[in-house]
Amino acid sequence: MARNFKELEEKMSPERRARAKVMTEQLRREMPLEELRAARDLTQTSLAKILDVGQSEISKIENRTDMYVSTLASYIEAMGGQLEICAVFPEGKVKISQFEGIAAKPHDAR
Repeated sequence: MARNFKELEEKMSPERRARAKVMTEQLRREMPLEELRAARDLTQTSLAKILDVGQSEISKIENRTDMYVSTLASYIEAMGGQLEICAVFPEGKVKISQFEGIAAKPHDAR
């Protein structure tokens, strides 16, 4: 029998709730493109229409490990976001401003 999540959560210790919250936040900060698209309630087909490309192009982008910054920026912008690129060092993060304002069609991707 299915149980309400709130009921289960109420039975969790405060420490376990805190760990679950940390894990949830980490999952929100890190996810592959296809999961991000799905979390935004978009299908490959709907995103392809926004970008004026075929659905197969969206599939290629989501499975690619190397692409132009402009392709990734266009993909993110089509979902309503903005791409930011940061360099991460032990002493902190630095936002790279060189790529701001870049947007191109996804078929330019490598």
